[in-house]
Amino acid sequence: MTVSEFKSSLGGAEPPQGTSDLLRALWHDAKGDWHGSHNIAQEIETLDGSWVHAYLHRKEGDESNAGYWYTRAGRRFPKISLQEEWEELVSFFLQRP
Repeated sequence: MTVSEFKSSLGGAEPPQGTSDLLRALWHDAKGDWHGSHNIAQEIETLDGSWVHAYLHRKEGDESNAGYWYTRAGRRFPKISLQEEWEELVSFFLQRP
């Protein structure tokens, strides 16, 4: 699946079948369901889960909490737009097996 195909799936009622939890979190975020996305992300106790969690708190406007999660993810606080980071996350996770 490509980022474009993933974006196209946002017109549906559910994320594409077989989508990872990380991508499901990003799908719900893009649909405007921040809380649903956050509920998924906070249950993923990996570096990748921390990255998505960080992005969500950055989007929420809680830079302090986002900074904590970026550190847990082993990443620097990004200097790109939220949309660019969302696309980077989606692209990264789509390339994972």
